[in-house]
Amino acid sequence: MSIKIEGSPIILAPDDPALWPAWRAELHHWRAATLQQLGYDDALYRQQDFAWVSSCFSCAFAMMNDLAFYDPATNQFTISKFLEEGRREFGGYDALVLWHAYPNIGFDPRNQFDFYRDMPGGLAGLRAVSRELRANGVRVFIAYNPWDTGTRREGRADLDVLADFVREIEADGIFLDTMKHGAPEFRALLDGVRPGVVLESEVDLPIEFIHDHHMSWAQWFKDSAAPGVLRNKWLEQRHMQHGIQRWDRDHADEIQTAWMNGSGVMVWENVFGAWVGWHARDRSLLRSLLPLQRRYARVFAQGEWTPLVETTQPHVYASLWQYQGTRIWTLINRSEQGVQGGVLQVAAQGQHFFDGVYGVQSDSPIVDGTVILSAHLPARGIGCFIALNPNQVDEAFKHFLRKQAETWAQANLDTTYPARPVERQTTPISQTTAPVEGMQVMEAQSATLAVRYRVRECGFYDNTPFTDSWSPLKHFHKTLEISRPVTLGCYALDATPITNAQFKAFLEATDHTPKHLENFLKHWQNGAPQAGDEAAPVMYVDLDDARAYAAWAGKRLPTEDEWQCAVEQYPYLQGTTWEWTESEHSDGRTRFVMLKGGGDWKAIGSDWYGDGGVREPQFTAKFLLMWPGLDRCGSIGFRCAVDVR
Repeated sequence: MSIKIEGSPIILAPDDPALWPAWRAELHHWRAATLQQLGYDDALYRQQDFAWVSSCFSCAFAMMNDLAFYDPATNQFTISKFLEEGRREFGGYDALVLWHAYPNIGFDPRNQFDFYRDMPGGLAGLRAVSRELRANGVRVFIAYNPWDTGTRREGRADLDVLADFVREIEADGIFLDTMKHGAPEFRALLDGVRPGVVLESEVDLPIEFIHDHHMSWAQWFKDSAAPGVLRNKWLEQRHMQHGIQRWDRDHADEIQTAWMNGSGVMVWENVFGAWVGWHARDRSLLRSLLPLQRRYARVFAQGEWTPLVETTQPHVYASLWQYQGTRIWTLINRSEQGVQGGVLQVAAQGQHFFDGVYGVQSDSPIVDGTVILSAHLPARGIGCFIALNPNQVDEAFKHFLRKQAETWAQANLDTTYPARPVERQTTPISQTTAPVEGMQVMEAQSATLAVRYRVRECGFYDNTPFTDSWSPLKHFHKTLEISRPVTLGCYALDATPITNAQFKAFLEATDHTPKHLENFLKHWQNGAPQAGDEAAPVMYVDLDDARAYAAWAGKRLPTEDEWQCAVEQYPYLQGTTWEWTESEHSDGRTRFVMLKGGGDWKAIGSDWYGDGGVREPQFTAKFLLMWPGLDRCGSIGFRCAVDVR
């Protein structure tokens, strides 16, 4: 038979079981021919420094501003909290991607590397994070954004800077954002920095680069009904792929593909600041699957792999893995209904049989040297049978089996989506009956606001913009408009943003000193604005700096609606910076605020950058919050408002 392999990240399987033997034969033929054609050299996979790769099944994508990862109240990374939640909910992580810049990069000239430098504690702080993670058995990835070409330049090649960061942070790998593969010279550069540092591509990794890219994502790989095989994993079994469909609410597809291919999964709930949580069933399946993969990592990386062995139930599929006397059948149920009863007929071979998911020994009888293995597979669930020789059934294995039984006893097969409502922080009240000099008074009004925003992965007010979409790229970067009714009382808005001179007067009058000084008034020199900039808008202040000034002035920050209504009616109010508004929101994992105005700065060269340039009053930009050193920005200022009685 002829099967499509070249250019296909997953090699689809025929539905008819009668065609499976020929399909498997073609797979073996293709692999042998391709390895020969490539002159394939597996030297890097044989190096002990990279042995960890074959057991790195679960990788978490960690937004470092995530409130489960960082506590703004204490300015501390909460690694133990994050890992404990990962163990409880997902069965633990083997690796973590420390994500840093997008979607905020582009609001000012800072480049992707500056975002790592501006994290709490700088690179030394991230090194401490890395060491704590590795002390807990978790490998650490930093990210590279090749599209970042329009911000501040380093004056040397990106690869050299990355190599320095790997050394400084003590990273174990680099996640190649949007890339199919890294530059050829990257491998040698990393080998000269730290042993065992891997490259992991986001986009489908071409087979020509498998020899020096130990990992790759399996993102949006659409499988056949009868599960196919991951092309790269089939060519090199020690290669690790992490399945991910980041906007889906149902992750059974990734879990089943990983289970049938002896491969991994990317756990990603905070998607660039938008919440796309995993439901209880998928978390339960992963908790049961990962201990099996980790215990038998060598079987999945080096054993004899037979895809699609015949089963006795429709919609139930199995792969067979054999290594040094151990046989493992990985099973999946494609049906929306649970399956109960016999699913496999296999040769007994004098072995003992165990259900690896339920953690029990099989009581199936042996007839004429054949065992009929029975299972209970939940709807769209997984199953596992392990066959061991008598001498392999030791106390360590019995303990493992008991732990599996305990894990499955706590399984929850509920598929209700775990939504996280977005809540808005209460707007402070500041009233005056005095004349509002230098402010534009706005009468009380009810109006319908037309609000425009650019569609980005961080979403807008809602936090799931592309849920269950297989083609999210088609939505990106379009400008959309929403309308909503607003009712505003009488208020006044500053005619201009607060200037450097005004902010200096505030500091002199109050001795205001932020708790964290990183990037505070970064554009000043020797505690004062540069000559000629006194009347320019103050920047490099965070939301709390702006609130402190407003409170001192007896005012408050305007809401984004107040700002828009005023500037729409009085265009002279339009400034030349983005401006903080009193619109802080949180879903319990991500804090964000809405910016109005637009700045003179605009990063050129990629649609992935944040919104730049002066914008019309209707335009709103979403800005993720973390801590002052990162939030203070070279294009964001503020002005004040007050309620008028």
